[in-house]
Amino acid sequence: MPVIGAFMVPHPPIAVAEVGRGEEEKIRATLDAYEAVAGEVRNLTPDTIVISSPHNVMYADYFNISDGAKAKGDLSQFRAPGVKADLEYDRELVQEICERTGAEDFPAGTMGQQGKSLDHGCMVPLYFIQNAYRSAGAEPDFRLVRIGLSGLPLTDHYRLGEIVREASDALGRRIVWIGSGDLSHKMLAEGPYGYDAAGPVYDEKIMDVMGRAAFGELFDFSESLCDKAAECGHRSFVMMAGALDRTAVRAEALSHEATFGVGYGICRYEIQGADASRNFLDQYREKAMAELNEKRSSEDGYVRLARKQVEAYINSGTRLKIPEDLPADLTAEERSDLLGRAAGVFVSLHKQGSLRGCIGTISATASCIAEEICRNAVSACTRDPRFNAVAPAELSELEYSVDVLGEAEKIDSADELDPARYGVIVEQGFRRGLLLPNLDGVDTVEQQIDIACQKAGITNRRGMWMKRFEVVRHY
Repeated sequence: MPVIGAFMVPHPPIAVAEVGRGEEEKIRATLDAYEAVAGEVRNLTPDTIVISSPHNVMYADYFNISDGAKAKGDLSQFRAPGVKADLEYDRELVQEICERTGAEDFPAGTMGQQGKSLDHGCMVPLYFIQNAYRSAGAEPDFRLVRIGLSGLPLTDHYRLGEIVREASDALGRRIVWIGSGDLSHKMLAEGPYGYDAAGPVYDEKIMDVMGRAAFGELFDFSESLCDKAAECGHRSFVMMAGALDRTAVRAEALSHEATFGVGYGICRYEIQGADASRNFLDQYREKAMAELNEKRSSEDGYVRLARKQVEAYINSGTRLKIPEDLPADLTAEERSDLLGRAAGVFVSLHKQGSLRGCIGTISATASCIAEEICRNAVSACTRDPRFNAVAPAELSELEYSVDVLGEAEKIDSADELDPARYGVIVEQGFRRGLLLPNLDGVDTVEQQIDIACQKAGITNRRGMWMKRFEVVRHY
């Protein structure tokens, strides 16, 4: 099998002696593990090393694969210009990957490269690997493929790892995968990023999962946990796991430290052969589809209407006619409320646990709630500026929620807010921002106000006033 080894490693510049200048000794366990990994990479003599790095250019909806002939970089930004790398990119493998992503319309390729120099997510692993070669009296003779992460779902990161492996198989390329990424940045109050209780929780969980090579469990980490922990490498590790799909490995967790307030974890994966039972993406999709079908069976009439409108618009550009096109199985109470009352409505779409679109109105713009839902459902799937329009192939994966807003009331202070119960509207002149209540990851009033202000573009709260409102959320 062309994937001959894989390693999860951190990328702290301070681990490099020329940067740390003695401070690196405080993470001696990390250094020892790194040197062991580097020696193993050298002994494997790969044709190509693939590095997935969080610090390569990152796009919300596209994976960048570095292009060009030469992979050059140094650590001059960390006061160590003498630490350099000068390698060749494996252009043939990059081309094969891009042909495969293009054939299945997968959002990855060489477009959009901004920084040509190797980032420190690559430079730190290469520092140890090059030193291992040179300590054995040899110059590094492998080529490089560098891949950035994206804001796309974890399943897409896993799939890209599969595609890279398929490409390397086709070319007979012997590759080692380096999943570069730090763990939580919120491990110590005195650390550079402070402390959050989610930090140690994330680190313990990720080291357990990666130490067992239980790659299917990588999909179970919530966005809220990852965000609060301020993790760095999760998507990188998922991509590496994709390259090991259907592969038996012997996993070993070599080290974990958080001396400087950031988690550094190192794991190794020795290839044992094929194992069809380790098809984690297929298993996840099957499980997710079963759960989604179960949820759909219990959707109320408001959500069924939103879904019916999205599917009609994406498939044929059709806008539903109200009341003729209302779902046939509405309860009498639902039908009466949808047709007999006007209110502001937000329609939210989620895909694989991540937001896929959300558009709404603070107050009624249509004659009834049903019309309001249909208008905002179309906008949520096609006009949310944060996302591309929903594609027909995505419809089967979407989850919906519909928030019907109550009347907003002006409040005098933040003491009158509760992020679990009330949404908030902030206004200052012509600027206005809204945040719905009971959102995952928004636990405090200050967080709620901060996000609403960011959405409104309010940087100075002088002269700002607030309203609160309640919602009825439909699933």
